[in-house]
Amino acid sequence: MYSFSPKLRLYSIILIVSGLVLFGIGYALNHGLDGTKISEMMEAAHGGTSHHVPTNSAELVGPQDHDAHLEHATHQVHNTPYTALLTAAMLFFGISACALFFLSIQHAAHAGWSVIVQRVMEAVASFIPVGGIILLILTVLNVTGVAHLYHWMDSELTNPDSPKFDIILYEKSKFLNIPFYVVRVLIYVIGASFFVWKIKKLSKKLDETKARADYKKLYNWSVGYIAFFGFASAAWAWDFLMTIDPHWYSSLYIWYSMVSTLSSAVAAIILVAVHLKKKGLLPQFNDNHLHDLAKFLFATSLLWTYLWFDQFMLYWYANIPEEVRYFFDRFEYYKYTFLPMLIINFLLPLLVLVSSSIKRNYKVVATMAVLVILGHWLDFFNMVMPGTVGPFWDNAYTALLVIGAFLFMVGLFVFVVMTALTKLKLIPTGNPLIHESEIYEYPF
Repeated sequence: MYSFSPKLRLYSIILIVSGLVLFGIGYALNHGLDGTKISEMMEAAHGGTSHHVPTNSAELVGPQDHDAHLEHATHQVHNTPYTALLTAAMLFFGISACALFFLSIQHAAHAGWSVIVQRVMEAVASFIPVGGIILLILTVLNVTGVAHLYHWMDSELTNPDSPKFDIILYEKSKFLNIPFYVVRVLIYVIGASFFVWKIKKLSKKLDETKARADYKKLYNWSVGYIAFFGFASAAWAWDFLMTIDPHWYSSLYIWYSMVSTLSSAVAAIILVAVHLKKKGLLPQFNDNHLHDLAKFLFATSLLWTYLWFDQFMLYWYANIPEEVRYFFDRFEYYKYTFLPMLIINFLLPLLVLVSSSIKRNYKVVATMAVLVILGHWLDFFNMVMPGTVGPFWDNAYTALLVIGAFLFMVGLFVFVVMTALTKLKLIPTGNPLIHESEIYEYPF
């Protein structure tokens, strides 16, 4: 059994407290801004003129006077704390959900090589309920009007008698309405939490019974989660991310965002496994297992790049105004984060992990895993921030909020995952493929 070291526990608590302190300072600075200051920020963002360049396609509908723009800018500025939290929460909820998906694939495929890291994957997946609770809190804040991350939640937009009436959102209101949205969020969180509880329970039972019937149940529930994840991961990408700009859509977006978290999940699994190996708690984890995990890290990084470029290239080539608005905003206001993230998420994994021998180097692979997680955090920043905060992000309070939310989530993630490990046998002795994993050697 794993014992959560006091030193690592202290580090995780320090991260949580530091994150909360930074977030609290940033929140106070953000909510201390009044209308006069926001007007000045709005003029500065638009080159010292009152000319307003929309940062969300939905802004093109409704009143276009100064007061309307000021109201929207005020929402954007005060959205920053919730945006920072959504960015971090979605990343780590996605990491845990993808870790369970990756584990379920191993069970469904009867893969032998990965059994040694099965409990690591279960531990990473244990963050699902915690991340889900944070997303539920954000949902309540948006539904009650405390946060304004989702423009479509304004009831006036679907009222034909309102000057803000938006025909596009009116047509989408059968799907984009608050009651149905809340039901979907509950399905995502409760459903994923149930599956991680059930799969972990069956995995523990298999250690005790070593019965073929229990192994079959584990297989069946893993297949069930794969099916659930296939639909839910697509839908929560729509609900939490793509509906930030409800006029814009992409058929590739769901896969692009999912692969971002899948690559980060593989990175998290690598970091936990390498940590256990370094502490002498998982000696069965060897170069061959690391090599295979590094291959998945390399492959998912390239798949993410393919989807990113595919989505961007198709919109660039078509050059339809309603569609390129999404990328225009990012080139205009986020040029220091949008394209540079390709260096971390594509170029570095390509140049470093292409070598077979490097994939067996614990320090290099662990370093790349850290960089991949940071890179995809930046990716989620680029997905969420432009549509919710717009051009008002280049300031001190935003840095405090974004870094604070990330540190808080990292500390909480480490605390939850390592606590979950203390309740698990590190070696799943009941799995019939355990011997195959112990003697596994990469054939090339």
